[in-house]
Amino acid sequence: MTSSDGSNGEPRQEAGPGLRLLAVTACPTGIAHTYMAAEKLTQAAEARGVSMKVETQGSIGSENVLTDNDINEADGVIIAADKDVDRERFAGKRLLVVGVAEGISDPDGLIDRVGDAPVHGGAATAGSGSGVRDSGGAETAAPGKKPRGRGTTYKALMNGVSYMIPFVVVGGLLIAISLALGGSPQADGGLVIPDGSFWKHVNDIGTIGFTLMVPILSGYIAYAIGDRPALVPGMIGGWIANTGELYDSESGAGFIGAIVTGFLAGYLVQWIKKVRVPKFAQPIMPIIVIPILASSALGLFFIYVIGRPISWVFEHLTSWLGGMTGTGAALLGIILGLMITFDMGGPVNKTAFLFGAGLVSKNPEVMGMCAAAIPVPPLGQGIATLLRRRYFTAQERETGYAALFMGFFGITEGAIPFAAARPARVIPANMLGGAAAGAVAGLASVAGNVPHGGPIVALLGAVDGVAMFFVAIAVGTAVTALATAALLSVGRNEAAREAEADVPEAAVLAGAVAVPVGAGGSTAAPEAAVAAPEKAPGQAPEQTPEVLSGYLTRGSVREWLGSDEKEAAVREMAGLLAGTGKVADVDELVRVALAREEQGTTGLGDEIAVPHAKTDAVTAPVVGFARSAEGIEWGAPDGTKARLVFMISVPEAAAGDEHLRVLARLSRKLIDADYRQRLLAAEGEDALLEILAEIR
Repeated sequence: MTSSDGSNGEPRQEAGPGLRLLAVTACPTGIAHTYMAAEKLTQAAEARGVSMKVETQGSIGSENVLTDNDINEADGVIIAADKDVDRERFAGKRLLVVGVAEGISDPDGLIDRVGDAPVHGGAATAGSGSGVRDSGGAETAAPGKKPRGRGTTYKALMNGVSYMIPFVVVGGLLIAISLALGGSPQADGGLVIPDGSFWKHVNDIGTIGFTLMVPILSGYIAYAIGDRPALVPGMIGGWIANTGELYDSESGAGFIGAIVTGFLAGYLVQWIKKVRVPKFAQPIMPIIVIPILASSALGLFFIYVIGRPISWVFEHLTSWLGGMTGTGAALLGIILGLMITFDMGGPVNKTAFLFGAGLVSKNPEVMGMCAAAIPVPPLGQGIATLLRRRYFTAQERETGYAALFMGFFGITEGAIPFAAARPARVIPANMLGGAAAGAVAGLASVAGNVPHGGPIVALLGAVDGVAMFFVAIAVGTAVTALATAALLSVGRNEAAREAEADVPEAAVLAGAVAVPVGAGGSTAAPEAAVAAPEKAPGQAPEQTPEVLSGYLTRGSVREWLGSDEKEAAVREMAGLLAGTGKVADVDELVRVALAREEQGTTGLGDEIAVPHAKTDAVTAPVVGFARSAEGIEWGAPDGTKARLVFMISVPEAAAGDEHLRVLARLSRKLIDADYRQRLLAAEGEDALLEILAEIR
């Protein structure tokens, strides 16, 4: 039924039987909170006879997606999210936007409040970034709060880079292959592919991919700020930035111009959205009016105002780089080598790489310096595992072989597991080697003709000065390997040394690994491992139920925690996971898990906490479970203390969809109050495992 008029003159719809509501839930990690909020809202709606359909936007993608018919028939929409959610499709509907925590803690209140929510004005007010954010990161209409511009800027830039990288890889490798297999050497040392040949067509495809990377970068920066209406002006702006002929320049502004146009397009679209328009015009704003206005305004502004100055700087930088020889080239090589090897695929690395890639056609020597430095971290760390095997775990030694393979193909990220485990030692060693490789390549005028690196590029014939290119890589690899070995020998982790010395003999005989679990670096072997019962000869091993696709095992279950404080509990849970043999660095696992807690509590309410970490401190996905008798203060939205604690960790490379689906199943199962009560009441690990096995 309806009551007095609400905002915009629309009648208020009472939250009773017959009401049709929609909801969208999402959290930054897209794991537990997303599904917990969805289940809470669904349960609250069912209890009140309200029709509710909830779309979840998790890390595995959107599920239960709302259709146009759903939206047309809805009386109101609730967005419970701590990340940007597209709102334009809800134009003309009452829209309540809150943080995901409120979806968990107060679903009934949200159902009551949506009847008083303002009617969403479509493109005039829609889109991510158009409002302000609450403490949980969700956009709200609350006054007096300011947007977190710095976070938005960084996320937008990284969004553009992530979408651009596949174009760089595909375009660069296709160009490299076509030049290697179809190119004819020229007197000047370059390679030319005959027109009309098969390899010329392959090269053309690669060139298209490489050309698209600039508008893709710009477009998806804009998209992260202004949503879908900003995508078109962002891409058009990026294309204009990269096409110098449009503003009488011999050279376009390249990726620097694309970054400028991406941010301009995003914030321009945001501004246009705030302009109030008649209701009849709202549906066409995001698909016609905004893209046309923003594209035209941005394109003309770039051409007449900022395009020429940016291209002027770029052209003079190109000329300056072209004139650098001897010591100047070595200095440039050192700088590029340091940047390439600093964060191995992060923003500093990408900046140096794109700088070299943008000068491939005019100054291939710059790309040669980058190409020599790119494989140094994985090759150097791989060699280090061979030189000083006792400094590395068995898993790290195996990873070393993989790193050697990745380094050969120019994949700098192969060294990330080593850097994550020992950043203070590995990253400086990587940078020393990168600087050495870049300097040698610069002094020798090694030229890289394609935007890629590693020995594979030379074998494909895309490098001029092959011999010195390999010398540069060899020198850089040797420097990194030796520096790594030296730093590890001087500064080995004292806590790890103590742990090795203090392992109880019984634990060693039982196959357990003692790990530091306390602030003082003391060690404790997981009880289940130490007290593993002996089996009589011929007796079949006890069958352990498979829980969460096998990620949770008997060895990662503890009946009761001994800690009553969150940080100590995280350390104790990390020690429990270490008993599975899947944790290479307990201290790093604890650090990452606590850093995740600083971003937002993993206390879900209903006496549940799900601390989680994505880190190469673990060698395979692993889940642990333990209970707290008195409960631990975890900052849950409903104020309850955590008595059921699941700790989840997965290596960076293994965080795939299947793992995320398991996390979603865990969250959904824990919604069941009866299931939670049975977990709390179970006596003994066998009983716990039997109940946990219901999570499939």
